[in-house]
Amino acid sequence: MLAGIGRPRYTAPMLPAQVIQKKRDGHRLTEAEIRFFIEGFTRGDLPDYQMAALAMAVCFQGMNFDETMWLTRAMVESGKVVDWKPGNFLADKHSTGGIGDKTSLLIAPLVACCGIRVPMISGRGLGPTGGTLDKLEAIPGFRTGLSLTEFQRITDTVGCCLIGATPEIAPADRKLYALRDVTATVSCLPLIVASIMSKKLAENVDGLVLDVKWGTGAFMRTRQASLELARAMVEVGKRYGKKVVALQTDMNQPLGEKIGNALEIQECLDILAGKSRPKDLLDVSLALAAEMLQFAGKPNDLEKLITSGAALEKFHEMIHAQGGNASKLPVAKHQRPIPAPKSGYIHGISCDQIGYAVIALGGGRKVASDKIDFAVGFEHPKKIGDRVECGEPLLLMHYNSDPTDAERMVQAAYDIQDQPVTHKPQLITERIA
Repeated sequence: MLAGIGRPRYTAPMLPAQVIQKKRDGHRLTEAEIRFFIEGFTRGDLPDYQMAALAMAVCFQGMNFDETMWLTRAMVESGKVVDWKPGNFLADKHSTGGIGDKTSLLIAPLVACCGIRVPMISGRGLGPTGGTLDKLEAIPGFRTGLSLTEFQRITDTVGCCLIGATPEIAPADRKLYALRDVTATVSCLPLIVASIMSKKLAENVDGLVLDVKWGTGAFMRTRQASLELARAMVEVGKRYGKKVVALQTDMNQPLGEKIGNALEIQECLDILAGKSRPKDLLDVSLALAAEMLQFAGKPNDLEKLITSGAALEKFHEMIHAQGGNASKLPVAKHQRPIPAPKSGYIHGISCDQIGYAVIALGGGRKVASDKIDFAVGFEHPKKIGDRVECGEPLLLMHYNSDPTDAERMVQAAYDIQDQPVTHKPQLITERIA
């Protein structure tokens, strides 16, 4: 419980519709009202449609910091807080998501090799962005639905473990996360803060590094909105007594060279094996990992861990501990380049449309119950500033079904102009601590 804030008392019966109406009309909710809703939804007393209505009201009217704090705390306290054995420093990293963002998959084994325990509770795809859990489940046999006991055991023995929200950890977020994806309530600052921080605070780590993205492939489209989100999450973490820092990073173009679940796993394997070095992906991954090392007072030997093969070995150790076999990743039946419709320079990319194109191929969910085709996606995307000729590939598409819609979406996503680009995006735009 937070210092100076006691458990709210229920002074009168509440009706869900009254709470929804109050927020719909722009009024501040009390902690008791927020807790009533979250606890009722978690137990199953409140139906999905009422939770969705409140989420939409929050999207339209927002929440102040106290409301956001109370929402986060209610979601943390909907389940257990992990009780770790004494030992090495515990640190986690979270990204707000983007197209081609597989930084967690690189950071976890790298930092674990440095003697830091890295427990990560991750999520599935939301909207056009791919989810870490979906990527991991592209590995045959890989189990993301571990019990809390297994999560603790693998983290303590291997050094890192990546799972989804368990029935014990932030169950309110687990239910709300799936609901937000299909009710257009993803891009909402208070809900994002509560979702991310409830899982991270329930993990009970010592330090947390946040990768808060902005741009056409992020939930926060502007630098200012992203900055507000970063500051809110850092402040929530500090109120809980944690070491927290956020890096604001650019997501106006795909990160790395591959987009899609199995393709991104393969890219991480290639990077850790020293076969590939996409500068943008490595730069942001190493910067985030360095912050985790700084929390724990560890030297930065990250590059040596890649060249020595130690990080790759740790990645395979984690995969094996969670039941996976990365030697048999699914591969799409067909590949073909998507041609540029004209010659010129890439001035901009509607990056979210690349994510939606992956969904159109079957690589993401249109509704919560959809099954994912892990093999599909894209690789070698042209980036901002690149010169292309008419008919030259914008990227290479991997597909198993009719790709017509996906191809049109990709071509429409690229803004090609005659003049060269004078300013390329800056990858890391701000540090918030």
